[in-house]
Amino acid sequence: MTLDHRNPKGLPFDQNGKRAWSHDIFSCFEEIGTCCISTFLPCVTYAQNRSRLQHLQAHGTRHPSGGEPFNQDCFVFGCLHACAGLGCILQIGQRQAAREHYRIEGDGGNDFLCSWCCLPCALTQEAREIEAEEKSY
Repeated sequence: MTLDHRNPKGLPFDQNGKRAWSHDIFSCFEEIGTCCISTFLPCVTYAQNRSRLQHLQAHGTRHPSGGEPFNQDCFVFGCLHACAGLGCILQIGQRQAAREHYRIEGDGGNDFLCSWCCLPCALTQEAREIEAEEKSY
C-alpha cells in the first residue's frame, strides 16, 4: 500500500471522494505556537500557509524554508485586516484551495463561517493540514 501524501492519516473518504480535516477546527490549541501567531499576527500565518501550499502543489515537496511569512500576501492580508477587518476574505479563498488540494469535505459557506467567526482556528487548522503532508515526505 502506498502512502497518500495528501491524506497521511489515512482518513476514510465518503462516496464523493471527500474526507474530513485531519484536525478539528477547535483543536487549534493543541498547536499553541501557531494558534498564538494566528491570533496576534494572522497575516503571517496566512502568508506562510499560502506559500507552503503553493510550493507543495508546484513541486510535491515541502517548502525549503518552511514558508514565506513576510511577503506580498502578508502585506495585503495585513492591510485588509488592519484597515477594515476583512483579512478573512482572503482566507476564505485560501481555505477553499486547501480543501480542494486535500479533498476535504465542505463548501464556501463553511469556509466563510470558519474564516469569519474563528480566523485563528481556521488558519491553524490549515497549517496543521499542510504540516501533515510535509511530514509525509
